[in-house]
Amino acid sequence: MWSMLYLLRNNPEKLIENMKARFMDPSLVENAIKLDVEWRAKKKEYDELKHRLNEVSAKVRSSTGQEREKLILEARELSSKVSLLEKELAELEAKRELALRRLPNVIHESVPIGPDETFNKPVRYWGRPKVFREHLEGFLKETKEKGFVVDYEVLDWKPLGHAEFLESKGLTNTLKAAEVAGARFYYMFNDLVWLAIALELYALEYLAGKGFTILLPPLMLRREILEGVVSFDDFKDMIYKIDGEDLYLIGTAEHPIAALHAGEVLAEKELPLLYAGVSESFRKEAGAHGKDTKGIFRVHHFEKVEQFVFSHPDESWEWHEKLIRNAEELWQGLEIPYRIVNIASGDLGVVAAKKYDLEAWMPAQGKYREMVSCSNCTDWQSYRLNIRYAEVRGGPSKGYVHTLNSTALAIQRTITAIVENHQTPDGYVKVPKALHKYLEPFENHFRVLVLK
Repeated sequence: MWSMLYLLRNNPEKLIENMKARFMDPSLVENAIKLDVEWRAKKKEYDELKHRLNEVSAKVRSSTGQEREKLILEARELSSKVSLLEKELAELEAKRELALRRLPNVIHESVPIGPDETFNKPVRYWGRPKVFREHLEGFLKETKEKGFVVDYEVLDWKPLGHAEFLESKGLTNTLKAAEVAGARFYYMFNDLVWLAIALELYALEYLAGKGFTILLPPLMLRREILEGVVSFDDFKDMIYKIDGEDLYLIGTAEHPIAALHAGEVLAEKELPLLYAGVSESFRKEAGAHGKDTKGIFRVHHFEKVEQFVFSHPDESWEWHEKLIRNAEELWQGLEIPYRIVNIASGDLGVVAAKKYDLEAWMPAQGKYREMVSCSNCTDWQSYRLNIRYAEVRGGPSKGYVHTLNSTALAIQRTITAIVENHQTPDGYVKVPKALHKYLEPFENHFRVLVLK
């Protein structure tokens, strides 16, 4: 992957085209070019002056008398000018670096071009969705218009939405949580607690079997680190800050895992490094007013198992496909129909070069909803966190690693999909077989979950 600076100097048209494809202002690139031109001119002036200073200093050592005094005076003047230029050069470099950091990742050629989510492109469908008869027309229109033929099962009874179902069974209490903590918080009880733990174990066991190192990351990060993994200005309204400290609650395990090797030069033979983080996640959900206000689909605090890869640049696109396939296998094990969507350029976010979403079918809503995001961030994060690779660890750098991340399971959202897809007409939820081994010892505690 070419660095931003390389592209800025050798193919600025590509960066400008990228801004246009993302429906962003190309003047950000033009400003970076201007600052780099100024920096290079100042660097040339500095190098020439430093060279002259070295020449004069050498002559001082071999001269005598008035000539020596004259050369000493010239050397002092040159040294003063060099010091001033060093300061100006550092200021210009800092401005250029800031301009470069504001540029989004260069999108992959396979990303659909469009300003918003309506241009997202389905790639494939899996499973046999249960479609309530009144939703059938919309379902067929949605799938056929996009060129897919999806087998389905028609339901003559409508499953309850997860929020109504769980509240009516006493398995969640969002009203009391709103009283004590505010909107988008929840209490979960009994069956759901066991189910949440089972889902975490299910995802972790699967990923451990795929060679991932399992970890618990820090739940807080300093701003400097967050600025290395996200566009802070875009993300700041989504994260909770610890009052009086330079610490922020994490919105996903992706961020502390990305920082795990900050400032390091990794050995080429060590790559890829595979991590599966399980953590609490905290998000303000700013901008989501009026969306999914009931239940536990969109909340301020949730658990998540996250996949993360530090990859050799030559292998990152292969790993992008592997990560989304991992997520698919997990969801297939949960017996929940889904589709994979290639996210459009205007809906992509600045960090990713390409992103897939896995959207699960939700029978009560009659639509597919996002459950997994899987991104190849190429060298956008590693450049900012200074994570490189070399022939040997700590050796001369060959370039920046690529970083990739993907949800494995976002626990609360996954529960909503299980409730809606495995709900029975008589008010129970059949547990997918893949989870039975984790839940069988506690079966006698369940009121709503059934394993048979």
